[in-house]
Amino acid sequence: MSGAGRQEGFDTILVASYDLPMTTSTTAPQIEDYLERLCNLLRAQARTVGAEYGLLPVQLEALRYLSICNRYSDTPLAVADYLGQTKGSVSQTIKTLEAKDMLTKTRDQADRRVVHLAITDRGHEVLAVVLPRAFLREAVEVLGNSAQDRLRDGLDALLRSVQQANGLRTFGPCQTCRYHRRNAGGLQCELTGEQLNDDDRTRICREHEFAQG
Repeated sequence: MSGAGRQEGFDTILVASYDLPMTTSTTAPQIEDYLERLCNLLRAQARTVGAEYGLLPVQLEALRYLSICNRYSDTPLAVADYLGQTKGSVSQTIKTLEAKDMLTKTRDQADRRVVHLAITDRGHEVLAVVLPRAFLREAVEVLGNSAQDRLRDGLDALLRSVQQANGLRTFGPCQTCRYHRRNAGGLQCELTGEQLNDDDRTRICREHEFAQG
C-alpha cells in the first residue's frame, strides 16, 4: 500500500471511531477495538522507522521516555515501570542503546547503587527524526479543534481510569502532582524536599500522584 493509502486509511479509522454512535452495550468493545487498531498502526510505523537505525519499537519507546522524564525518573527501574517490561528486558534495551551511542549511564553521587540514564547527541538526533509522527498528527487535525479537545479529555480520563483500577503508576507531569508546590523560594517537590526548576515541572515523574478532590 502506498504512503497516501496508509494515511487515508488511518484518517478513516480516526474519523469513524469518533463519529460512530455508540450504545451502552457496545461502547467498551468498540473503544477497545479502535485503540487496538491505532496501537497496531503506531507499532507498524515504529518498526518501519526504527529499522532504519537498527532499533526495535521498544528501544525507541525507551528513548522517548527518557526524553520526557524528570531527574527522579531516569533510572532503569523507572523505564521498566513505564514500558511495562521486566528489568531483564530493559537491561538488554539499555545495552543496545549504549552500544549504538544513543545513551549513557552514570552513578548517582549520593547513592552509588542508583544508575541514571541520559540520551546522547546521537540519541537526540534519532528522536528528532522518528518522534514527529506526522501521519498521526495530520490525521488528528482532520477532527478540528473542538473534537481534538474532547478526544484528548476522553483519552486522559480513560488512561486515569485504567491506572487507578489496576494500581499503576500515573507518570504524569510534575505540575499536576499532589507534591508540587509553589512557595516563597520558588517551586518545590514536597516528596523529596528539593527545589524544582521550570523544566522539572513539565516533565513526567515516576513518583507522580494526582491531587485528591
